[in-house]
Amino acid sequence: MRAGIIGLGAMGGPIARNLARADILHRIWTRDIAKADVYINELQVKRATTPAQLAAECDLIFTCVSKDEDLIEVVEKLMPGLVSKKVIVDLSTTSVDTAKYVAEQLLTKGVEFLDSPVSGGVEGAAHATLVLMIGGSKAVYEQVKPILELISNKQIHMGKTGDGQATKAVNQIMAAGINQAVTEALAFANALDLNLQQVIEVTSAGAASNWFLKHRGPTLVRENYDTGFKLSLHNKDLEICRKMSESLTIDQKLLPLVEMTRNHYQQLIDSGYGSKDISCLYMLKKELFLEEYRK
Repeated sequence: MRAGIIGLGAMGGPIARNLARADILHRIWTRDIAKADVYINELQVKRATTPAQLAAECDLIFTCVSKDEDLIEVVEKLMPGLVSKKVIVDLSTTSVDTAKYVAEQLLTKGVEFLDSPVSGGVEGAAHATLVLMIGGSKAVYEQVKPILELISNKQIHMGKTGDGQATKAVNQIMAAGINQAVTEALAFANALDLNLQQVIEVTSAGAASNWFLKHRGPTLVRENYDTGFKLSLHNKDLEICRKMSESLTIDQKLLPLVEMTRNHYQQLIDSGYGSKDISCLYMLKKELFLEEYRK
């Protein structure tokens, strides 16, 4: 089976490397020509001239883009090259409605679609330890599972089309809560004049241990926010959660973490930190503690 990938960002690039190592990556495509050239030289694969060419030459197509509108646009550009029995696996984070819409459009071509958002960060993408939350046909999932195992260490078929994205929405609310907890606790530790490296070491060994603390605690202490999950993208994901709750007529008061985190993120975006890792929330928390101390 020949695979292609569209989107070579922080997640798509490492995923492309893992597919290339397995010698199944046939074509790549990205808007950024300079970025494409890097992967062409490194992986010894060719850039498709258009998404339609990639679609025509590949049996399995991965998409890894930033926003709902990006996915819809990419699928429209793929359509001329698609024929029945091809499979598209979307690794992006989008709304449930977008996943369903794309699946319906592809069905007119007889093309199968799996919404398969990921968790595990850039480290997971690099080391093929991602977790995939998959919506769509279980038979199609079983068909492509051996290839999905090349880029992840766990895949769960969640149910019908859109269920993968619904699960990712749940994940993103949890991620917001963990970010809030870790950055607030470490800002508190800083205000107490504790050694933050030691705080991270001891709490990482106990009941408060979590992935974010272990992987982002050491970098945020050094005020290094360059690697990881872009704050603007998590903010976008939380907006998706908010809209999903509205469609279910759920009172926003039942999702206080979503609203609080979006408010904090917006302050950081307005200050120019949208492209930084979400752990830069620590800067805001630390400043809030300092302001209180100055009173």
